[in-house]
Amino acid sequence: MDISYSIIQSDSNNPTSFTREDIAGFLHSHLDQYGDTKEAILKCIAYAFGDGPGQDGFILVAHQEEEILGVVIINRTNMTGFIPENILVYIAVHEKTRGKGVGKTLMQKIIDETEGDIALHVEPDNPAKFLYEKFGFTNKYLEMRLHK
Repeated sequence: MDISYSIIQSDSNNPTSFTREDIAGFLHSHLDQYGDTKEAILKCIAYAFGDGPGQDGFILVAHQEEEILGVVIINRTNMTGFIPENILVYIAVHEKTRGKGVGKTLMQKIIDETEGDIALHVEPDNPAKFLYEKFGFTNKYLEMRLHK
């Protein structure tokens, strides 16, 4: 399987033909029960592309020609020293490539491409948790949220 991996940092710095809508649609379809709304995913993409002040990040896309096989979105926190510099917000692979090393390659490339620490949220029953642990991610904190 000949897979390419492309880093996208903005609409103007996009070496692929994939649009924000393409990426959001892929994630919405392939995150399964761990996903968010397409609107939320588009907001994350906007953050990664620096649409607002202080926003930054990038997207890594695994693809075979014009078909997306995997996506990772990294948002930079700009909070070096007290919060991890990077948040891995979304990672998903196409169901036909699961178990074939695409997710593992995406994780390694993300680790290689980011400067600073990386945080991510994962639900305890998500099978991807084992992949993250293999890469050295640990559970340092219990996350608590107040929904208003």
